[in-house]
Amino acid sequence: MINVLVVDDEPLAIDVLTAHIQKIPDLHLVTTCNSALEANAALKEHDIDLMFLDIQMPQITGVDFLKTLADPPQVIFTTAYSEYAIEGYELNALDYLLKPVSFERFAKAVNKAKEQISLERGQAAPETEAEDAKFMFVKADKKLVKVEYDDVIYIEGLKDYVIIRQTEGRVITLQTMKSLEQKLPSSIFQRIHRSYIVNVNRIDAIQGNTVEVTERGKTSTLPVGKNYRDALGEVVERRRI
Repeated sequence: MINVLVVDDEPLAIDVLTAHIQKIPDLHLVTTCNSALEANAALKEHDIDLMFLDIQMPQITGVDFLKTLADPPQVIFTTAYSEYAIEGYELNALDYLLKPVSFERFAKAVNKAKEQISLERGQAAPETEAEDAKFMFVKADKKLVKVEYDDVIYIEGLKDYVIIRQTEGRVITLQTMKSLEQKLPSSIFQRIHRSYIVNVNRIDAIQGNTVEVTERGKTSTLPVGKNYRDALGEVVERRRI
């Protein structure tokens, strides 16, 4: 499933893109935004794979907004003005759709996005060396801190930071959940929510849409997001006896 965000200040344009998205089963429209400010908040709140971004918007253009993002999702620009195409491609945008956007042209752009996102997800799967590693280094307090995988209970996202909660203490580092998830070995860590990654070896119980872990002698309950339930279920089934 590909999580989608639509950013456009024109209600009609949003309606057209929403209708197109609903015709493609692999796409999940997370939310729509009318400005770059709303989009910035949405990107921090949700795990977005693909963003349809209008260029001509009030206060800040889509191009300038994209330049501010440190870890943007894949982007397809939408606009009524073809002269912005070159600048859009210079920002590594996947495609450039001219309004009014036909479904045929939309589908072609989405197929390009699917290929790129599939490639990213394949690359995100840790290599053998990463799977064999027992630790990682993260930047915290102006130094590189060694974090043993076995000591990690779970990881919590907080806006632009992540909190690595360990058996003894915690480490706070400036990066996104998405970038950290791509570096972690999938044999040990599982994303269960847009704000949580758990060490599967530390899960004590699973009940409904929650998992329980022990943190400093006390039980902590973590939510399981609906977009992550199936993946967690597969992990549980592989280890079930």
